[in-house]
Amino acid sequence: MKTAKLAHYRDGTPGIIIRFPFDPEDITIVKRIPGRKYHANEKVWSCPVSKKAVHTLESAGFLISKKLRQQLRQLTVPEIIDIPGLKQALFPYQAAGVGFVQSRKGRALIADEMGLGKTIQAIAWLQLNPDLRPAVIVCPASVKLNWVREILAWMDVDHDSVELVSGTTPYILSGEFPIINYDILDSWIPDLIKLKPQVVIADEVQYIKSNKAKRTKALRKLVKRTPHFIALSGTPIVNRPIELYNAIRLINPELFPNWLEFTQRYCNRHHNGFGWDISGASNTKELHEILTDSIMIRRTKAQVLTDLPPKIRSFFPLQMSLEGETNYWEAENNFLRWLEQNKNKKAAERASQAETITKIEVLKQIAVSAKMDAAINWITDFLESGEKLVVFATHKFAISALMEAFGKVAVKIDGSVLSAAKRQEAVDKFQGDPKTKLFVGQIEAAGVGINLTAASNVAFLELPWTPGALSQAEDRCHRIKQKNTVNIYYLLAENTIEEKIAGMLDDKRRVLDSVLDGVQTDEKSLIVELIQNF
Repeated sequence: MKTAKLAHYRDGTPGIIIRFPFDPEDITIVKRIPGRKYHANEKVWSCPVSKKAVHTLESAGFLISKKLRQQLRQLTVPEIIDIPGLKQALFPYQAAGVGFVQSRKGRALIADEMGLGKTIQAIAWLQLNPDLRPAVIVCPASVKLNWVREILAWMDVDHDSVELVSGTTPYILSGEFPIINYDILDSWIPDLIKLKPQVVIADEVQYIKSNKAKRTKALRKLVKRTPHFIALSGTPIVNRPIELYNAIRLINPELFPNWLEFTQRYCNRHHNGFGWDISGASNTKELHEILTDSIMIRRTKAQVLTDLPPKIRSFFPLQMSLEGETNYWEAENNFLRWLEQNKNKKAAERASQAETITKIEVLKQIAVSAKMDAAINWITDFLESGEKLVVFATHKFAISALMEAFGKVAVKIDGSVLSAAKRQEAVDKFQGDPKTKLFVGQIEAAGVGINLTAASNVAFLELPWTPGALSQAEDRCHRIKQKNTVNIYYLLAENTIEEKIAGMLDDKRRVLDSVLDGVQTDEKSLIVELIQNF
């Protein structure tokens, strides 16, 4: 008799035990099932539970057990209507993502395209499962502060429950949500294991693509002792399957247990004369079907466009360097002392003085300089997704730093690009060249009159003084020909003048809807409000 029954692997993951009399044809059929494995001692085969596996076996005449069919039904994604305590509303596709992770018992890969809210879906799942604490979040250093911001904005938790882990010298951890970057994870593994985490979330999980890297070995140790593991990545697996192989193995080690077979089938493994090249892709449709049938959910912007508004704006806090932070606070204290000395003057009179604007510009420049390393790291991580990005700045030193870091994949338009032909050449290269991933624009020079719809992502390294100028710059991507929602990121130095300006611009945009019947907020009125804010 040919049977397929439900079983469980050592880590509790459900699997299928396949028994049948020796038959070369049946062996050939079973060998087509991803993750199949022969157990010589018991003379049986096993494979992970998936619709594809059950369909293959059933079509070949195998008797499917009742418990296996019940397990298969559990893979159906439940509809998530309400998450008690969640502070904001999810888009329908985000709720479906939470349901998917729930159906996979907290072991899943959220692989949505950049800008669709993978972080929010993971956080919503944590809110749905309040007993699963502690939950360790592992992420690139450039997004640690954003995880803090999003947890507090979405979850019903207090600030003390979120803990930023820093440095390589361990100390006692007390928060329910330790947030740690990949670079220091190796130093903290014994202490994190002592916490007995119930969940590990790995953001930008392609960071562990190398088997030899310390971060990969460290995450394996941590996840091995953790019941639930959620991986996040916007990297298209159909383009670079090998980059997510380690993550797949951590989620379900039985899905593709054989590295050689995986690379040969899905990475176009071939010898290039120097060694084995596994950077390619092959049989991608099959791989996508297997993953979406088992552990992965992936949506593109085009697929969920009807759920989305035309623009999604995100305030993204960046950490300043230690030296830059010291310089900034010294400059801000000097500015506050100067305001104190001039407090008897009327606000409008102070705002009209060139000295006031100069001092504010100094603060802005120091803040930008202090966050530059973090901004470059953020942009580097973003470009890993394969999507194009438009970045706006104001000061020459900021634009120069970006071009120095990304010159091989970037074009720019600033005050030095004077001729219309040169401007159009930069635009055409960004619009038409797949290798040109980054457009760097000076707000004053590139904020109007050009079309950058090859990108649906805009980041502001520096902000203008009016909401009208801000919207004009945003609309370089949000044009008639743009079919995608435009994601807009404000890369702000945490707790600085930048956050104050951004908050005021946002308030005024809501009141005026950016430009209401031709009425705009002018620079002088914003400076007056900024001084009153200080």
